[in-house]
Amino acid sequence: TGPKRARPAGASDAAVAAVGKLSEALERMENARGHLYAFHQLSGATDLAVLDAVAALRDAGFGPLAAAIDEVLVGRDVAAGRWTYELVEEYDDGYARVFREVERRVRDQVMGGVRHVYEAEMQFDEQRPRD
Repeated sequence: TGPKRARPAGASDAAVAAVGKLSEALERMENARGHLYAFHQLSGATDLAVLDAVAALRDAGFGPLAAAIDEVLVGRDVAAGRWTYELVEEYDDGYARVFREVERRVRDQVMGGVRHVYEAEMQFDEQRPRD
C-alpha cells in the first residue's frame, strides 16, 4: 500500500516538492498570524494594566502624574492611526486571505486539490519497515 493521500496521476516529484514548499510557507504564515494575535492580546492586556496603574497612582495621591500618563499612554495607537485589532484585520483581509487563496489554487491545479501530498509521502517513507 502507498501513502494515505495518493499523489495525483502524472504529478512529478518536482511538482510534489514545489507544492510542499508552498504548504510549508502557508504554515509559517499561519504561525505568524498567531503571533500577531498574541501581540494583539498582549497589547490590549498591557493597556488595561496601564489603566490600573494610572488609577493606583491617583489613589496614592499622584493625580497630576496619573493624568500625564493617561494623556500620553492610555489608549495610544500602536501604529500610525491604528490599534492592534486593525493590524490583525488588515493582515487577515489583505495578506492571509490572499495567501490561502493562492495556496488553494496551486494545490487544486497541481495536486488535484489533495492536501499534504509531500508530507503523506514522507510519512509513508518514514513509517515503512526497514531491514
